[in-house]
Amino acid sequence: MGNGIFANCCRHVTDLIFQTRSFRSTDERSPLLAKSPAGCTAPPDVSEPCKYAKPYPDVILSNASDKRLQKQAEYVYDLPEEGREEVTGACVNSCLEFRVATAGLLQQAQASCALAVLPVDLERESKTLLNHARLLEACQGCVKLEDGGLDCKTRNQEEHVVPADKTDASPGMPVVWQQNQDFFKREEALNFKPLDKPGVPLDCRAAGPYLGSYDTTGSSECNASGKMEEVQKAQQAVLSSLLQDESAHLTHVTSACCLSTDPAACAAGELSCSLYSKGNILPSKQKKRKRKKKFPFLEHPSVMTLMNGDGLHESLKEDKEVKQNGHEEADPGDDGNDQEVIVIQDTGFTVKICAPGIEPFSLQVSPQEMVQEIHQVLMDREDTCHRTCFSLQLDGNVLDNFAELKTIEGLQEGSVLKVVEEPYTVREARIHVRHIRDLLKSLDPSDAFNGVDCNSLSFLSVFTEGDLGDSGKRKKKGTEMEQIDCTPPEHILPGSKERPLCALQPQNRDWKPLQCLKVLTMSGWNPPPGNRKMHGDLMYLYVITVEDRHVSITASTRGFYLNQSTAYNFNPKPANPSFLSHSLVELLNQISPTFKKNFSTLQKKRVQRHPFERIATPFQVYSWTAPQAEHAMDCVRAEDAYTSRLGYEEHIPGQTRDWNEELQTTRELPRKNLPERLLRERAIFKVHSDFTAAATRGAMAVIDGNVMAINPSEETKMQMFIWNNIFFSLGFDVRDHYKDFGGDIAAYVAPTNDLNGVRTYNAVDVEGLYTLGTVVVDYRGYRVTAQSIIPGILEREQEQSVIYGSIDFGKTVVSHPKYLELLEKTSRPLKIQKHKVLNDKNEEVELCSSVECKGIIGNDGRHYILDLLRTFPPDLNFLLIDGEEMPEECKKMGFPKQHRHKLCCLRQELVDAFVEHRYLLFMKLAALQLMQQKANKPESSSVLENGASPENGTEESQKAEREDGKIEESVTGLDRVKELAETIASDDGTVDPKSREVIRNACKAVGSISDTSFDIRFNPDIFSPGVRFPESSKEEVQDQKQLLKDAAALVLSCQIPGLVKDCLDHTVLPMDGATLAEAMHQRGINMRYLGKVIDFITKTPAHAQLDHIFKIGLSELITRSAKHIFKTYLQGVELSGLSAAISHFLNCFLSSFPNPIAHLPADELVSKKKNKKRKNRNLGNADNTAWASMTPQELWKNICSEAKSYFDFNLKCESVDQAAEVYNLQKITLLREISLKTGIQILLKEYNFDNRHKPTFTEEDILNIFPVVKHVNPKASDAFHFFQSGQAKVQQGFLKEGCELINEALNLFNNVYGAMHVEICACLRLLARLNYIMGDYSEALSNQQKAVLMSERVLGIEHPNTIQEYMHLALYCFANSQLSTALNLLYRARYLMLLVFGEDHPEMALLDNNIGLVLHGVMEYDLSLRFLENALAINSKYHGSKSLKVALSHHLVARVYESKAEFRSALQHEKEGYTIYKNQLGEHHEKTKESSEYLKYLTQQAVALQRTMNEIYKNGSNANIMPLKFTAPSMASVLEQLNIINGILFIPLSQKDLEDLKAEVQRRQQLQEAIRSSEQLEPEDSISEERETETSTPSAEVPPAQDSA
Repeated sequence: MGNGIFANCCRHVTDLIFQTRSFRSTDERSPLLAKSPAGCTAPPDVSEPCKYAKPYPDVILSNASDKRLQKQAEYVYDLPEEGREEVTGACVNSCLEFRVATAGLLQQAQASCALAVLPVDLERESKTLLNHARLLEACQGCVKLEDGGLDCKTRNQEEHVVPADKTDASPGMPVVWQQNQDFFKREEALNFKPLDKPGVPLDCRAAGPYLGSYDTTGSSECNASGKMEEVQKAQQAVLSSLLQDESAHLTHVTSACCLSTDPAACAAGELSCSLYSKGNILPSKQKKRKRKKKFPFLEHPSVMTLMNGDGLHESLKEDKEVKQNGHEEADPGDDGNDQEVIVIQDTGFTVKICAPGIEPFSLQVSPQEMVQEIHQVLMDREDTCHRTCFSLQLDGNVLDNFAELKTIEGLQEGSVLKVVEEPYTVREARIHVRHIRDLLKSLDPSDAFNGVDCNSLSFLSVFTEGDLGDSGKRKKKGTEMEQIDCTPPEHILPGSKERPLCALQPQNRDWKPLQCLKVLTMSGWNPPPGNRKMHGDLMYLYVITVEDRHVSITASTRGFYLNQSTAYNFNPKPANPSFLSHSLVELLNQISPTFKKNFSTLQKKRVQRHPFERIATPFQVYSWTAPQAEHAMDCVRAEDAYTSRLGYEEHIPGQTRDWNEELQTTRELPRKNLPERLLRERAIFKVHSDFTAAATRGAMAVIDGNVMAINPSEETKMQMFIWNNIFFSLGFDVRDHYKDFGGDIAAYVAPTNDLNGVRTYNAVDVEGLYTLGTVVVDYRGYRVTAQSIIPGILEREQEQSVIYGSIDFGKTVVSHPKYLELLEKTSRPLKIQKHKVLNDKNEEVELCSSVECKGIIGNDGRHYILDLLRTFPPDLNFLLIDGEEMPEECKKMGFPKQHRHKLCCLRQELVDAFVEHRYLLFMKLAALQLMQQKANKPESSSVLENGASPENGTEESQKAEREDGKIEESVTGLDRVKELAETIASDDGTVDPKSREVIRNACKAVGSISDTSFDIRFNPDIFSPGVRFPESSKEEVQDQKQLLKDAAALVLSCQIPGLVKDCLDHTVLPMDGATLAEAMHQRGINMRYLGKVIDFITKTPAHAQLDHIFKIGLSELITRSAKHIFKTYLQGVELSGLSAAISHFLNCFLSSFPNPIAHLPADELVSKKKNKKRKNRNLGNADNTAWASMTPQELWKNICSEAKSYFDFNLKCESVDQAAEVYNLQKITLLREISLKTGIQILLKEYNFDNRHKPTFTEEDILNIFPVVKHVNPKASDAFHFFQSGQAKVQQGFLKEGCELINEALNLFNNVYGAMHVEICACLRLLARLNYIMGDYSEALSNQQKAVLMSERVLGIEHPNTIQEYMHLALYCFANSQLSTALNLLYRARYLMLLVFGEDHPEMALLDNNIGLVLHGVMEYDLSLRFLENALAINSKYHGSKSLKVALSHHLVARVYESKAEFRSALQHEKEGYTIYKNQLGEHHEKTKESSEYLKYLTQQAVALQRTMNEIYKNGSNANIMPLKFTAPSMASVLEQLNIINGILFIPLSQKDLEDLKAEVQRRQQLQEAIRSSEQLEPEDSISEERETETSTPSAEVPPAQDSA
């Protein structure tokens, strides 16, 4: 390809990279980009609601060859009209190789006019980046998708591991690896980010042929074709860079990208690997067969194994797995594969539905659907929604509701299904009445405000005036400026101090529902007497119509009719006329014209609402505010409350559900292929969400006193309950069980630790090992643990049941071989060491868990484990132990500290980060010794033999590199470490003793439990009170103690500084307490370190730039301390005083009123005469009214002492006003945080916190108190895989393919989770972004609308994630010319951010820039300036006045001044920007030149204006005035600026460039053909692998001749 066009392209790209980026500063990334993680943090996992730690989690940062390229924007080639079809691949950055995607890509991208090379960011889990997993094989991180997307409440949920017995010692696999296979099995879900170290020119965008990640575990075929050497070279390049710089391993443990340094390596064939399975090369036959299916993303077999998705299901037997991936040619596994493909690509067909009373209509169905699903569709359709009791018939045969459509004979395209009305039963009649009630209430939000039936709120439609899909078409034309009212509400303007609450939940027009009936209720004449039953009467209803007609209705087997009963006389005979109708709606239509009119209007409105506003969420979301609602009469609600819905439970036959059986049976479902796994995961998820809902309802009933205890004679704290087959216990120390651990406080913490254990073991998913369904509910100050019941456990004593572990914390301990075998499979992924302890008879007992972990075999023969509260090792920073010396780092920060309980343990994320940290050290130490041996430097290795600490070893390695300065040597060193490890593993005696010694020393130095390979495990019983170890394991115990001390030091020396550094880089942008906690947890930092994190921030030199983190940390610390006090405060309140007590607490906490007085309960019930006596008696009863004596001074004093004792932080405030003043906190934000943490719901109204004359809250303001629920979140692993590989494709530039994979992921997520879930939200956001980049704005709008709705429904209407989604949606609205909608959405986002945090947040700058630009576009210049200047101020504060972000801000402000013809101000701002560009980028950079040009233009305009003014002064009205250019900005230019600030850059290519590219692509295709034909002459066995690599990368390799380019 001509050097000219190539150089041209490269220049374009490089210049654009610098548009928003400086050389030095790490914070200049485009605001939308998340950066690669820094600090030796736990692998950069983002969790749930990313999710929130990252500002725009779905955009993934690409790395480049130098620090200055650290933050990449998205590059999009914007093609001219005529060249739409030819879309080019990626221009690479400083690697100086040009890669072109082949015609395959061109065809796929035809539909779009632009192709993006997204930042690596968009696709974190890229195949390309997996190589580093192979390289740092044992980095045992279990990292979650960093896409804000995936709901990763805990790491464990993403962990998938193999049983320990599973090792396949293929030639290319080092021992290190075999010993630690689970690391890498998990690694696959890892979040590898590129290494951005100077001097390593990595290109992760043009991932095509050169940077394929290659699977070193591959079978021997891999070695046969000589690919291993290339891979090793590639690995050496990365490792050498790691060795060069000690800090590199801190920064990017799991984050390097492999770079092929050798042109031959590139030319020898593209290296590629399947994302999830180990070297599974599909046999060629199988590939051919697959290809016939025309399945779009199967064109690249590297994705094939995804279809089998075995990567995450390692617990299958090895041989099955091998077959399934198709290692062997003729094999039943192949059919499995075919079947899976078919499942995914099944096409639908159309059937005709004939229902009584309406025209026949067509319905699209899928062969996978059940008949039941057609029922659901009919019950939701506007014209058939009133039918519930019917059957579907095909040719006179009734269809079975639970049959899949494909199993029904004769059902095909065009078949006619008849809807046939069936006779009612009592159950069917009840379902019918309930359904009609639901239809009447369908627009009523009261269930969402009350937090019932998984309803939740959404307000998007209020700001978009209905569904964007329809209105989008309507508004397309109406872009005239006059129609747009841009004035924001006062409280949204920059600088406003007002924070109204009412705007949080604006009143929706549709909520005032049309009244169809005054009353619909069950009649008092129910149930029908015997003689009427024999006439077919099922039940009686009582209705009052809007016209005030009172009627009694009989529900009979034939339908509904009017009877002659009145309120006082029973006469069940049919009235005349009786209006017998099969459906209640048809009957009411006949007797009430208003009902007929309003009901049909209501259904029209219901059907117009977006489905996502109506569908139930999987877990209940509660709202902390609600408007005053009228309490309407509702027969179904009343009935539900009194029957507690037992027996009605989701219409399931039989009385109550056997939760344990359901939970365990779903785990036992087969999981050999995709359909089976989908079925299994769907079942597990469904049962879990049902169980969580039932457990929550039960826990509330227990605390409200509605459930009888099973031991009623004991005191309240000791009582236990069984309700609906769930066992409930309270968080108190029953029978001094936790006496040595901290009593009640330990008993309160134990359930959450236990839940974390359950979550972890569930994620490991070992066949044959069972955990209990567990939900922890905090309600009204009590903690309730809900567990499923092990069959038979209630019939025997605990002593008889427990056959493994200890029931008395280690005095008596028993073990069991089957349990040891099962637990050993989990020990590797969970890093738990098998160890021996002594029992009370001084006998040694072997365990593979902590002693508290109990094993019980249930009556069903299953092996259960429970009490998993010490699954992870103890945190020594919070455990005072006599005679133990802590590391220096800990002592410096004042550790160890006495905590209030002894159950503090390390988080799993920390354990993983620690192991990763140690693995790097291991590789370095071993490589260093090998180099020294080579250079005959024995003195240093003797240091290690004498047990040098790892830290010394690290210094040595740095020294060695400084001395040698030769990268090559260190590389060979690491290479030899690997070879050695392999040979030692094969144990063939060929390894010389010196080399064995090297590995042994390195293992010893890092604390590995094995001498021959790296394997770090923890003993969870170390330092456990009452546990004794045998003499024989004394040394082992000593090593374990040292490991725990080092892990405790890692939190303080690496993780906390790493978190603060990420916050300083804006890699992590928490917006509220929950997102800060999320960010801390991802790095393995417990919330008890919050005080230390805040201290660390205050001591950071740039602490002004961490102001937002400091404020969030403080409000979190204050509200958590207040929550601890509130918990015990509430326990002393009886039910009748609850609202008074809560309002009194909030007054003491947040009101400026100096002496609020509590209203004691029972006031409203007591007559005036008795009042005095009654009050005195009440006060005497200290138990119930002690809460009333609390004062604000006392509460704040307690908060300060709680902050000191729990978080070790000194709060300098004695009242809320002082806190607000000293720390600049908002009271409304504190109110939101405390309400969310404690479950309080308050009335939606404006609260005056600063009134000193009357208290802020009255008891009428407290509407409700909700439970706060913690539960396990099961995962959809296959969908997760598709999501990751879709991201990988997009990152390589294959947008359409990526889109298809992500769409497929969306289908699978829907399959497992149903329609609503945070992970689906992430999927939709990513799809919308891709649509936008590919130029499909309306599709982007549609997907983003769904993402916003889902985020509101699943996370909450003011959750930080929802705020981000609103901003994305506004951008896509603007691109769709819906300007007023875009502004409304941006105003909403700004209001929510003000409420959640306040104005002073780095994200606010991005938001204000967006608002300012849109206002500039609609010529509201003064308003625009207010927002843009605020953004400039915030950017200067958080990014430093010399940053490129600030330069861009100056430019945006200058543009508005120019439009206002205020050229002096415009010049001033542009000069500031120019100076920054010149200093940061140099004079010759394009950005600097652009700025300089603009300055010239502004100067000319200023001079022209001045001339004109002078002319007017001189000549008065006769002046000859030159026309001045006042530029109203074009929409295109505004959109371009919006794209830039949101991190998307479009690069135009000329027609000639396109033609050259096309020619180049064709030439490469011919070359590839030639290679193919030559390959066919080679022996059969190597063909399959060659083909695999060929087809998996769409671009051909560069021939050696071209390489020099």
